[in-house]
Amino acid sequence: MTPTEPQKPASRELLTCTIKSPPFSYAHLELATDNDVDDDALELDNLQVKSYCTAALRQFLGLTGVAIPVDILSVRGRQCWVRVPRQDLGSFAAAVTAWNGVTESGSHRLLRIKRCSDWLGVMVGVDGQEQLWNDRGSDPPP
Repeated sequence: MTPTEPQKPASRELLTCTIKSPPFSYAHLELATDNDVDDDALELDNLQVKSYCTAALRQFLGLTGVAIPVDILSVRGRQCWVRVPRQDLGSFAAAVTAWNGVTESGSHRLLRIKRCSDWLGVMVGVDGQEQLWNDRGSDPPP
């Protein structure tokens, strides 16, 4: 009898990387209003996003909430992307959800969480899918 050699796998593993706990989490927020008259003209800016997030955190958690760092990554129209420390995402989401908003120019305004995750790539991929299937300006696929 001849000794048999162990069979080699058909594919090879080139690189393995495991990230157990990312340092940051991400939230996609949208400005919601009760007045549909000026919806197209209404846009967020960095200062409004920071002000609204700080107000929500202060109302929900007091000084502890104000101490949570919120990094504004992008503001486009009525939508914005923010980054918070991973361990604070639950508190941030609860604060924004519980915040009753502000009244400006006769219109009630508040931030609505569209989605949040520890992985920005997952959220961006979903946003691209929504734009693909919900784009009202293009013709429907055949």
